[in-house]
Amino acid sequence: MNVRIFFYTLLFVFSIAGSPAMADSPQTGDEIQVTVNVNTASAEELATLLSGVGLSKANAIVMYRDKNGPFESQDELSKVKGIGTATIAKNAQRLRVK
Repeated sequence: MNVRIFFYTLLFVFSIAGSPAMADSPQTGDEIQVTVNVNTASAEELATLLSGVGLSKANAIVMYRDKNGPFESQDELSKVKGIGTATIAKNAQRLRVK
């Protein structure tokens, strides 16, 4: 496992309650659904928390956001090179824009 991703995963686990980019959604059973605000999350947070999004795609999301302003909807993520509708659909319950 990449040491950097491992570090950020540990950091996430120990700081989830205090991060403005992430919030707990209602729990179902023992599972906690984590949501990610794509307008405030760092590339490392996006890469760690989104399925099918590595650091390269996460950096592309942040660069697009910095250049074009905040995302208005989840579907707008498809404008980012490397992010398709399948990736958006796979992460639909985790993605937040507000």
